[in-house]
Amino acid sequence: MIKPTIVAPTDEVTTVGRVFTTPLVVKGKTWFPVTQLIAWPIMAWVAKKRVPERSWLQSLGVGALTMPVVLGSEWCHNLAHAAAARIVGKPMDAIRITWGMPLVVYYDINDGRVTPRQHIIRALGGPVFNLLVLPIALLMKNRTDPESAARDMANAAVGTNAFLPAVGLLPIPGIDGGPILKWSLVAKGHTPQEADMTVRKVDGVLGVLLTMAGALAFKKRRWLVGGLLIQLAAFALSIALGIFKEQE
Repeated sequence: MIKPTIVAPTDEVTTVGRVFTTPLVVKGKTWFPVTQLIAWPIMAWVAKKRVPERSWLQSLGVGALTMPVVLGSEWCHNLAHAAAARIVGKPMDAIRITWGMPLVVYYDINDGRVTPRQHIIRALGGPVFNLLVLPIALLMKNRTDPESAARDMANAAVGTNAFLPAVGLLPIPGIDGGPILKWSLVAKGHTPQEADMTVRKVDGVLGVLLTMAGALAFKKRRWLVGGLLIQLAAFALSIALGIFKEQE
């Protein structure tokens, strides 16, 4: 979800296609699908843990089904951003494939030719897609056999499409909620610089709250949730302290 500076206008890239008029690009060999190769055994482990009676071969088969559901949801999340950008007439500059996953590229996040409303709609594209898919995934979950691979796929769809908007809408620059908050403030009369300062203050409070939530998760031995919350807390606090800047 967090998108660092990933490609500049002067970088040499190869365009492999277009999605909603946005160039789909790769840079060097960083397109190699490392994420998929890592996610597959992880999803196989999840499948084995959920139904211990499965053999590891069966679990690998289930992982081969659930991995595309999880990563495909992230792909569609970013493609929905591209669709929203195209709808408002302000397409993103590129989608870069990095280690098998898409990353949104805007060369100038403060582009004066893009109105605050257009900025907000572009940022909302991904979360809106996930929230539309979520009830379908929940219906699938309720209609599948608890021990079946179809239930694993439904669980993966529910978890991913709930997780992406929940995290993505946090008011942190670099993910969807940051631009939504920033450009909502600009629409109310703030300058982009004033809005950035307000976002930093909000992230300071958010960072403290996320740290407390992470500590509570660790106390309850929910290590994965706790680790994620602490990572988000660190990122929010780095924004608040000016250590990390979305764009120089």
